[in-house]
Amino acid sequence: MPEIARLYGIVIKLFYGDHSSLHFHAVYGEFVGLFNINTLELIKGDLPRRARNLVIEWTKINKTELIQMWDTQEFHKLQPLV
Repeated sequence: MPEIARLYGIVIKLFYGDHSSLHFHAVYGEFVGLFNINTLELIKGDLPRRARNLVIEWTKINKTELIQMWDTQEFHKLQPLV
């Protein structure tokens, strides 16, 4: 699963074909969350609230590129929050 970003210790990974919905994985230590790219909803997981809010903020900024990567399967690194 390619790592596409790192922000405040949260690793964002995206890969195609593991599930049917448009989503990515966020890993923060022992916590993991699956986020729907379109709705920003935490689909599954136990990411702490602060980490979850940072991921949602980051997703809003990168939503178009995330969808493009999902559709094309051409992965690249995205900028973290600054």
